[in-house]
Amino acid sequence: MRTDAAARGIPIDIVERPNAASLEEAAGLLGVAPSTIVKSLVVKRHDGTFLFALVPGDRQISWAKLRAVVGVNKLQLPSQDVALDATGYERGTITPFGSTTAWPVFMDSRVAGRIAMGAGEHGYSAWVDADELVRGFDAILADISD
Repeated sequence: MRTDAAARGIPIDIVERPNAASLEEAAGLLGVAPSTIVKSLVVKRHDGTFLFALVPGDRQISWAKLRAVVGVNKLQLPSQDVALDATGYERGTITPFGSTTAWPVFMDSRVAGRIAMGAGEHGYSAWVDADELVRGFDAILADISD
């Protein structure tokens, strides 16, 4: 993860935190609002390829909005095993940084400022500036959540 961030010129800080049973619990442990934690979701396209959808922790993917932005009729969340194979990360730790394949990144337009996200391992969070994330991944910024 650190190697990928450095290669993209994105400063990140990885902090250890106790394991959390939910995003809300993780936010409490970090002392931030749930919206400050960004969920990195791996999404499967109908052709078997994937993308990352990054949404604030207090929101959900809007499938209709995401399908419109991606330009497809069908998207789905893959099973836990398929997500692990596609990214190299378990659910709850998924991040576009250091993914086994550099899938396209779509980020909700509400994500802003310094955010926390998965760091590739349970018990850790990565802090990164949202604008740096967009720049470093050439992410598509759009309204993709409800």
